[in-house]
Amino acid sequence: MKKIALISLLLFSFVFAKEDYSEMSTQELIAIIGYVKDDNKDSFLKELNSRLPFMSDSEKELYEKTLEKPEEK
Repeated sequence: MKKIALISLLLFSFVFAKEDYSEMSTQELIAIIGYVKDDNKDSFLKELNSRLPFMSDSEKELYEKTLEKPEEK
């Protein structure tokens, strides 16, 4: 549980630290869904959707589950 919290905090900090989503892994992008600023959502979604055809089955499943969750703010 501590690892998940630490990873989440690290990924959350990436949202504020950089706007170039092409350098982030697919898992990182999926993890920050719902935390991206409105100003950056277009570039974020563009990058994430460009990776969709190349995602593994487990990444696609995680992506779909994450999209289904209501945003927590």
